[in-house]
Amino acid sequence: MKAFHIEIVTPDGVEYDGEVESLLVRTDDGDVEILAGHTDLLASVGVGRARITVDGKKRFASVNGGFLSVKDGKVRLCAITFEFADQIDLKRAEEAKAKAEAAIKAANDDRDERVAKAKLARAASRIKVASMK
Repeated sequence: MKAFHIEIVTPDGVEYDGEVESLLVRTDDGDVEILAGHTDLLASVGVGRARITVDGKKRFASVNGGFLSVKDGKVRLCAITFEFADQIDLKRAEEAKAKAEAAIKAANDDRDERVAKAKLARAASRIKVASMK
């Protein structure tokens, strides 16, 4: 399979910069897989699992929002957070999940509930991806 260059960045810096054979990521419209020669694309990234394939090996990550850009063969994923499975602290993710569930029950208004649900979605994604090491 033909490789292409991808840059994955977050507010904390560059998470990955190199050649891959594919990128699978959850957008707001569903999963999108990018291969070499993909048409130009700009998409909002949702919360969920991402997968890159390097030298035939799949590597999974948890992504929390951002955008995906493919322009003239240049692929960039700008994410709010991006954590490879082997970087996820499972205990911390489980604690965040329990805290978010409690916050949903204790929410006083719609805003508090929406924030807690977003935190729950991120924690659930991190827990799921951590098992994909």
